[in-house]
Amino acid sequence: MPVAMNPEIFREYDIRGVADRDLTPEVVKAIGSALGTYIQGRGERRILVGMDNRASSPAIRDSLTEGILGTGCDVLDIGIVVTPAFYYSRILYGIDGGAMITASHNPPEFNGLKVAAGPATIYGEEIQRLRQMAELGSFRSGRGNLSSADPSEQYINMILDKVRLGQRKLRVVVDCGNGTASFFAPKIIEGLGCDVIPLYCESDPSFPNHFPDPVRPENLRDL
Repeated sequence: MPVAMNPEIFREYDIRGVADRDLTPEVVKAIGSALGTYIQGRGERRILVGMDNRASSPAIRDSLTEGILGTGCDVLDIGIVVTPAFYYSRILYGIDGGAMITASHNPPEFNGLKVAAGPATIYGEEIQRLRQMAELGSFRSGRGNLSSADPSEQYINMILDKVRLGQRKLRVVVDCGNGTASFFAPKIIEGLGCDVIPLYCESDPSFPNHFPDPVRPENLRDL
């Protein structure tokens, strides 16, 4: 059945809008169904799903997963991860398709999806193709399986194995802006042998201190 959705959320490189207004459960489920159908058209049947720490992410994850599973694709849920860990996990688990639920540096009411297929994320015409599939509502049907995994330790260890600092011990102030990096950045930098001074490294999806956007100078004031 066709689902009405705001076409403006389908951007050049991702899908992004206001949670519960643009990204309603019905819309997100339709996107999940379209993604499952799209991935099967590529000859694959497994999709990796990760999310950031935003308050709306678990509900979006649930609706997206419901849509994907209903097409017969299997879902591996890797929980809360930073986006690079999501990309790493596709290689780690050997999964072609994926969706990372994140609104990056945007205010807390926003959320979105970065959709992966093959070696990279899809963009441009392929995102619009996904939109058309979601709008039409003509999806494959089946019953996929849901499983979960936590790649966090392997991701952190991979970085620690690859990065070497000089002999001088560094003191590093780490401002995570209460975002998803709170779960990763302090551990990684400490693991490299640095003394870490944490700043806003407690996960809080309301972003009470500043938005996690380092491009805006006012967000760097405390740092």
